[in-house]
Amino acid sequence: MKNAVSVAVGTILSASALLSAPAMADVSGNIGVTSDYLWRGVTQTDGAPAVSGGIDWGHDSGFYLGTWVSNIEFGDAATYEWDLYGGFGGEIGDFGYDVGYIYYAYPNGDDLDFGEVYGSIGWNWLGLNVSYGTNESADEKFYENALYVEGTLGFDLTDSVSLGFAIGHYSFDIDEDEDYLNYNLSLTKSTEAMGDFTFMVSDTDLDDDDPIFLVSWAYEFDI
Repeated sequence: MKNAVSVAVGTILSASALLSAPAMADVSGNIGVTSDYLWRGVTQTDGAPAVSGGIDWGHDSGFYLGTWVSNIEFGDAATYEWDLYGGFGGEIGDFGYDVGYIYYAYPNGDDLDFGEVYGSIGWNWLGLNVSYGTNESADEKFYENALYVEGTLGFDLTDSVSLGFAIGHYSFDIDEDEDYLNYNLSLTKSTEAMGDFTFMVSDTDLDDDDPIFLVSWAYEFDI
């Protein structure tokens, strides 16, 4: 499930620029391939690769809309995921912020859809992301009222290589026994012509399974 936080980064202009120039909007696309589609530390493809793609619209004012699709593997339950999201992001001094809503749809699944409101703040190499489940199509509301909180660290090792660490906690209102921690460490090589290449190791406290190692590639382009 795509993390929509920070989709609008790079589209925000200063107040003085907004006063001196007409409002503009940008449309971009993205494609990606990963050896294992992880969402909050849990595989969505049963350990198999995933191919994804999306389109984002961002306005100079900070508003944005987007959609994203990926294959998944939920057995007979669903084979692909379609996300729709929108929000507002910007900067106040050295702090960046983003708030929005995302709807996770499973068109060929049976009552699997759910939605979340989310918010994030960032400063220098620190970030905090919070998501809260607001609605769910299933009769048993597993994701509704669920809370996910994640802290992140990010460092530029060189002009094109970055190191990231994240730790998150997922708590469920319906059953506290399902609560869990997840954490990951990633190394990303960014190239202007070929996109971003990432190596990641991820784990949770759900069971005693070995950590998951994955490689992924992502590319963004203007439309």
